[in-house]
Amino acid sequence: MSHEIYMHKALQEADLAQQEGEVPTGCVIIDHGDTPDARPRIIARAHNQVERLNDPTAHAEMIAITQAASARGDWRLTHTTLYVTKEPCAMCAGAIVLARIPRLVFGISDPKRGGASVFNIVQHPGLIHRCEVTSGILEAECLHLLQAFFRRRRQEDAPS
Repeated sequence: MSHEIYMHKALQEADLAQQEGEVPTGCVIIDHGDTPDARPRIIARAHNQVERLNDPTAHAEMIAITQAASARGDWRLTHTTLYVTKEPCAMCAGAIVLARIPRLVFGISDPKRGGASVFNIVQHPGLIHRCEVTSGILEAECLHLLQAFFRRRRQEDAPS
C-alpha cells in the first residue's frame, strides 16, 4: 500500500473544498477488508463543508466517517485507514477513536490544535481504542494548498 496514492486522493478532495471557498482539507477512508486476500478500496471521500452546510461539525473527517459507516453497514470501522491532508482537530480525533479506525495518516501537523499531537486523543492511554499514526505524507503539497488558500483569503479581505 502506498500512502502517497491515497493522500493524492485526499488532496483532490481538499482542492474541491478550496474551490468551494472552504478550508482545503480532504479525506479518504480505505477499507482493507477482514481477510488476507482482500483488496484495499476507497469507501469514503469527503472535504470540508462547514460554510456550505453552515455546520461547524462538517469537517472532512466527520463526513467521511459517516459515509464509511454507511458503506460498510457498521459504525465500527475496523480494518480501515483514514487519510487526511491536515492533522485532525480534537473533535475529529475523537470521532476516529469512537469509530475504531486503527490507522490515521495525515499530511501536515497542526501545532496549535492537533488531535493527534497537541491533545494526543488518538493514542490517549485512558481510552479503550487507540490508532497508529503516520504523519508527513505529501506534506509539502498539503502545506502549499493550505497556505495558498489563506494567502488568497487575506488578499480578498484586505481593504482596497
